[in-house]
Amino acid sequence: MTVRAPAPQAVGPRRRAPARARRRRGPGPLPWIAPALLLIALVVLWPVYEMVRTSFLRVSTSGFVRGPAGLDKYRKLLGEADLGRVLLSTVLWTVAVVALTMVLSLGLAQLFDQRFPGRRFARWALIAPWAASVLMTAIGFRWMLDRTAGVLNTAMTDLGLVDGPRDWLGDPATAWPWMVAVAVFVSLPFTTYTLLAGLQTIPGELYEAARVDGASRWQTYRRLTLPLLRPAFLVGLVINLINVFNSFPVIWGMTQGGPSSDTATTTVFVYQLKSSDIGESAAMSVVNFALVVVMVLAFLKVTGRARGEES
Repeated sequence: MTVRAPAPQAVGPRRRAPARARRRRGPGPLPWIAPALLLIALVVLWPVYEMVRTSFLRVSTSGFVRGPAGLDKYRKLLGEADLGRVLLSTVLWTVAVVALTMVLSLGLAQLFDQRFPGRRFARWALIAPWAASVLMTAIGFRWMLDRTAGVLNTAMTDLGLVDGPRDWLGDPATAWPWMVAVAVFVSLPFTTYTLLAGLQTIPGELYEAARVDGASRWQTYRRLTLPLLRPAFLVGLVINLINVFNSFPVIWGMTQGGPSSDTATTTVFVYQLKSSDIGESAAMSVVNFALVVVMVLAFLKVTGRARGEES
């Protein structure tokens, strides 16, 4: 008995699913991500659009638009005598605060990763600067450093360390170190816990294998801990770069960028310009936003290239 194979059927174009079947599948992911997209549009894109638009307008200090300004506000901004100093101060401020924060946070994270009496309470205590308002912390340090009623001047005068009260925040030479110290103080909790989370994801078996192979503690740290900690380190570094570059409460709460603009960064300079020319202030905001975008893109390119070389 011969069994014949079924004749091949002609292959035609695929038929679309009926409308009822498509409705049964649901509308897809759009309803779920629509609230997030709407929030991004309202909170990020719309303010950026308004910021750029305002930089091309003549706006009075009371907020009334007086007409288009073209590129006049950008020309006026480039002619500001304080702009170069403010840009340099912003770069030095960002590098100093981020570098100190990352180094100190790395040490604290490794300390809190060890077992010692009171570790839980030490971890809780580290959250305090993070939980408190940054502006409130800055104002508290400003009171402590006050020339007439500050605790620091009173204590140092009583101990004979200084001849008389010093204006710590009135002189840029002493104001900048204090502001850097406060910025590091409020940045430590987040960065430390980010690195601590990265340390705790490293399996203990890897350290045991390294000890069996005869690796020293420094070799284990350099060839095992640091490479595996790199993702958490990069997260903390990028977020700190953005936060510190755009930092406003610490500087405004302690010196308001003064005297003049000697202790101002670009973010504080934006606010100082607002009192005299809103359009110029918006132009400075556009420049500041562009600098942040360039900085982040450059950092991501460098880290992406390094990852490609490792793989």
